[in-house]
Amino acid sequence: MDALSPRQIEGEGTAEREWQAAEWLAQAPVAAMDELLPAQTRLVVVSPHPDDEVLGCGGLIHDALAAGRRVLVITLTEGERAYPDDPYWQPERLARARRRELRQAIDLLGAPGESLVHLALGDGQLAQRQERIVRALQGLCEPGDVVFSTWSRDGHPDHEAAAAATAEVAAALSLVHYEYPIWGWHWAQPDAEPSGPHIRRYLLGPACRERKAAALRCFATQTGAASPAVATPVLPPSVLARFYRPFEVFLRV
Repeated sequence: MDALSPRQIEGEGTAEREWQAAEWLAQAPVAAMDELLPAQTRLVVVSPHPDDEVLGCGGLIHDALAAGRRVLVITLTEGERAYPDDPYWQPERLARARRRELRQAIDLLGAPGESLVHLALGDGQLAQRQERIVRALQGLCEPGDVVFSTWSRDGHPDHEAAAAATAEVAAALSLVHYEYPIWGWHWAQPDAEPSGPHIRRYLLGPACRERKAAALRCFATQTGAASPAVATPVLPPSVLARFYRPFEVFLRV
């Protein structure tokens, strides 16, 4: 599967019903939390924009916290340029709103305030700021952490930049590194199983799924629930459907 440009991830994309019919996805090995996060390890989630961390691994974050594990969520940008042509949701106002939304979502998942770090490195500019991302992550990660980032072939330059920087830091510090697809579910074809990474499904219990769904509803600016609503939200129902599954998918690097 070849990564696409941001312009190519517009539209309806691959429907969730097509993913539900993909045998390789349904049969991917299941990983328990202790396999993903061995005892005494800290979960570190690197997210290019507020909402990616909850979309991709909100269930794992919830369960890790419920089990008493330490969690650190690192958001690289404020996602402030999601709607550059909207006269109301201009970058400064949108940045404030998205910070609030993420804090509310993380609260619902059970994280204390110190579990969230905002780096504000510039929405849409991460590919040009790799060295800054690497330095920041090196200062935040600890030996023994298990780090999760967006997929290196996700089809969005910020997502791929986040993955590249995380991979560099993980290699330098000998950290276990997993990736979670976001826009890959949009453009990829279900009959083409990703090659290379080791795929694992993490199963979400009913209570975990409900809490993740509640956390996703916090992102009103992205789902079209904010007032005033944007004409074309980033996370319409067709996109959100991919993240209401009873499992999350992680690719071990």
